[in-house]
This record gives sequence, structure tokens and C-alpha cells, in this order.
Amino acid sequence: MEKRRANSSDRQSSEKTEAILAGAMQEFLAGGYAATTMDRIASAASVSKATVYSHFQDKETLFIALIERLAQEKFRGAFNSPDPQMLEKEPEIALRCLAANMLDTSQTHLLDFIRIIIGESGRFPALARAFVQHIEKPVHDEVRQYLASRAELKLADPDSVAQIIIGTLVHFSIVHHVLQSSDILPVERDRLIDNLITLITIQPEKSRTCQSQG
Repeated sequence: MEKRRANSSDRQSSEKTEAILAGAMQEFLAGGYAATTMDRIASAASVSKATVYSHFQDKETLFIALIERLAQEKFRGAFNSPDPQMLEKEPEIALRCLAANMLDTSQTHLLDFIRIIIGESGRFPALARAFVQHIEKPVHDEVRQYLASRAELKLADPDSVAQIIIGTLVHFSIVHHVLQSSDILPVERDRLIDNLITLITIQPEKSRTCQSQG
């Protein structure tokens, strides 16, 4: 009997946690971080403010929990392909899958959170650091490990190349969907991916260095 009551209590607590996270998501996306209050979150979740505080210490903790949830649901794997053999295929194919997946995923709540974080990072740097820690770093580490495992790419610095790939794709998404400026920098998605993959996978015959003249 006691075990059954404990299970029921855990289930109710879990349901309230989900309701609070859903209410917080709604309020943060609608009003931004600074304008959102725990009172508004409690109202959106249909629970008392005391219940919100019993689950989350403060607003920052709750926002970071949402970032962690976003990472778990949308960024379980950088390559995230239904084909279990994707990483065994030619790098051109695997990296194309990576690029397409990242651009597709960015169309979810990710860009909305980027908008909030960019706007609030000056006053709330912990939010920006949490975003990098829970979302960008795991993706970067997975891409770096993949690049380092493919000897045929002959990459001297897989870490920097991983940052180049992610930075290019994130910048494309921000320009097109956050800054609404695709008409100013009109680069089609497929053309961007094609050239990015070519830069990484096509090895020059000779290494060229910039030498000063005179």
C-alpha cells in the first residue's frame, strides 16, 4: 500500500513538473526572460507559485531546466539519422546528414531560445553559458570525434573544423530566421551545404601558405 502511494505521489509530482515546464516555455517564448515572472509561470501551469518553487529553486534554474530538456529532446545526436550505419558511410554523406539535421532542428524552439539568450546574455550570462554547455558543446564534441575518426579527411585540427561547421550552420539559421535577412545574404540552403562539405572533404594537392612579399 505504501509503495502504491509513493508511486502515485511520484506520478503527480512528475505531472506537475511537466506542467510547470510547459507553462514556463509558453511564458518565456511569449515575453522573454526578464519579463517572465514565477507568478505568470504558475498561472500558465495552473499550479500555485509555491508548487513552482517546490520543483525549481528560481527562474534561472527553471530556464536552464528548459534548455536541458530541449537538448534531450532535439539534440540526442548531432547526426540523428534513422540509418544506424550513417557514420560508416562516406564522409560526404555523413556530413551532409549532419548539416541537414542541424538546419532542420534549428527550426524548432531552438531559434526562439537563441533570440532570448542573445537579448539577455548581458544581464544574465549564466543563461548563455548553460545554452553552450548543454546544447552547443555536446554537438561540437560529437562532430569533433567523428572528424578525428576519419583519417581519410587528413584534418590537422578536427576541433577547429567542428567549430567551423557548427558556426557556419548556426550563422545561416540566425541570418535567415532570427535576423530575417535572407534577401540581404541570399545563400540557398543546399548551396551552402554543398560548398561547406566540399571545403572539408576535398583535399588540395599542395598546402598553400600566405607569404609576405617585398
